[in-house]
Amino acid sequence: MPHFLTFALVAPLASFGGVAVGERRSGWDRPARSAVLGLVAACLGLDRGDEAAQEALAEGYGLALLCHAPGRLLADYHTAQVPSAQRGRRFATRAEELAVPPTALNTVLSRRDYRTGAWHLGALWPRYVGQRWTLEEIAEAMERPRFVPYLGRKSCPLGLPLAPQIAEAADPTEALLARQETGPEAGLEHPKGHSLREALADVPGEAIVVLDAADAAPDDLRLRRIEMRRDQPRSRRRWQFDLREEAVLGVSVP
Repeated sequence: MPHFLTFALVAPLASFGGVAVGERRSGWDRPARSAVLGLVAACLGLDRGDEAAQEALAEGYGLALLCHAPGRLLADYHTAQVPSAQRGRRFATRAEELAVPPTALNTVLSRRDYRTGAWHLGALWPRYVGQRWTLEEIAEAMERPRFVPYLGRKSCPLGLPLAPQIAEAADPTEALLARQETGPEAGLEHPKGHSLREALADVPGEAIVVLDAADAAPDDLRLRRIEMRRDQPRSRRRWQFDLREEAVLGVSVP
């Protein structure tokens, strides 16, 4: 049977942003593929400008997520100063924007969405033999990350260790369900007496598993829908992402 690297994505505050345009920075109810691969890249110590390494990670590994608790939506509002639009001039940096005379600055309001109490599990596997990093090397990097991993923004540190584990399973869904039942975070208790996992669950006993549509069996009775997401990294340096099809499976969990 194939091997999968499973890990926890649990945080008291998380940001699962989508396409960031304008003053409203909305977010999804679960991590994007690009966000999780970015976290793995941080653990490995990959520079964002290292296109070859980033491509090897984005193209060479499959990823599935068990989304147990999306967390509660929290909106945070920011005020910022921006210069008035000027014909024939574009500001290349934030420093250039703030270098204009104070009388030329305008105050704008922006909104950023966060999630409180998010609980997700991830499963990673190589798509073919001879990948740049073995699962054992990635697991070691998760235990001793080169850069600080966080869920979405630097203000969103992990609430629990990634706790990487490598295990055999028939498919990524089974690997995630086994981790959900017996993983190191499964036994954590809530102060009120029941498990922390149950306390955060939106619907106890139910969750979804998401993965690339190409990795899901078309006749799987658990398949609920196919969604389009723009979260397949194309270039981290230029901040470009491609569309991909994501399968959403409904599963029963402990």
